[in-house]
Amino acid sequence: QVQLVESGGGLVQAGDSLRLSCVVSGRTFSNYVMGWFRRAPGKEREFVAAINRLGTDTYYTDSVKGRFTISRDNAKSTVYLQMNSLKPEDTAVYYCAADRFAATLRLTSVPYWGQGTQVTVSS
Repeated sequence: QVQLVESGGGLVQAGDSLRLSCVVSGRTFSNYVMGWFRRAPGKEREFVAAINRLGTDTYYTDSVKGRFTISRDNAKSTVYLQMNSLKPEDTAVYYCAADRFAATLRLTSVPYWGQGTQVTVSS
């Protein structure tokens, strides 16, 4: 079984930065495509970003391109989401996700999820 634990959320002002971390245990981290999703109040969960197994390719939803950066450290079994120039509309619970068999970075149905970390951006 794969366990994912996120950290790094908090309350910030618009324009600030945050870095989310997700530590993975239970399986070989480098075998998994990793992603971040988010769920804003009253909305469906949406894809944010994904990174391939080697950390050499990334994919982002349009609304975060140029502001968010996903990265991974396979030696530490950790995936990160650096969020810059945060906006109030980025307020959401952010979830880390892992997929052993993903053939694309356009993640949709993902088998493993973290518990989520709250990010709140005030205007």
